[in-house]
Amino acid sequence: MNTLRRLLLLAALLYAASAATSQAPIERLLWPSGAPGALGAAPKDRPKLLVWPARRADAATPAVVVCPGGGYGHLAMAHEGRQIAAWLNSIGVAAAVLDYRHRGKGYQHPAPLQDARRALRVVRANAASWQIDPTRVGVLGFSAGGHLASSVSVHHDSGDAEARDPVERMSCRPDFAVLCYAVLAFDRPFTHSGSQRNLLGADASPALIAEMSSERQVDANTPPTFLWHTTADRAVPVENSLAYYAALRRAGVPCELHCFEQGRHGVGLGAGLAASAWPRLCRSWFVARGVLDK
Repeated sequence: MNTLRRLLLLAALLYAASAATSQAPIERLLWPSGAPGALGAAPKDRPKLLVWPARRADAATPAVVVCPGGGYGHLAMAHEGRQIAAWLNSIGVAAAVLDYRHRGKGYQHPAPLQDARRALRVVRANAASWQIDPTRVGVLGFSAGGHLASSVSVHHDSGDAEARDPVERMSCRPDFAVLCYAVLAFDRPFTHSGSQRNLLGADASPALIAEMSSERQVDANTPPTFLWHTTADRAVPVENSLAYYAALRRAGVPCELHCFEQGRHGVGLGAGLAASAWPRLCRSWFVARGVLDK
């Protein structure tokens, strides 16, 4: 596909996607009465979801919790959040963009993982009102948000059936995951040290580093995963995705990896690059996995 055709297709995608999210999202606090470990009650202390349902007259839809990147120090809510929600809506998938706690808001581990786990529970708890199929709820993340998406992929549970809070009775295991130029491995030559430091601190124990190095925690219960990266990425080298993909393969987890030659870190939808093919490839994977109808 030549460059002009890629640009025209991307422009059409963005136009359709912007129309799909022209309505204001549903805003839902993860913990209306206060998040665990909250340092206060300011907006930064109250993680939330921005939800754009993809309503259909005939069926419930899949849903994806979107984790924007930002090195666990800020959140790229535009090109790794709202634009991705728009694309998901355009292919018939509900999107829930996660505004999670991070170092820039005064938080480190375990707050981001608590927020991601709760987000999946909240989506499933609201499946009926948002017309979502609770058996097709996935997670998608970019960069450090990809690390968060991978973290909930390997650190999850089936919910607490005895919990007083009905949300806590829901599973937080993603049914599938999409990891986009993700930070995945800690304490490696190719680790994005800023993300590791912001999440775990400068003096994290070897045990905690290993626990939060996602490729070391993959097992047979890790959800099917689609990964993509660019070889030219110097901020978060492609070796992160290669290591996680190899771990998925060893565990027998269904997975697909695409490595594009060109593109700096943080390209989002990949405008003007060969990497702009990733949304189409991901949609095809959704169909192959049964997330979307053919």
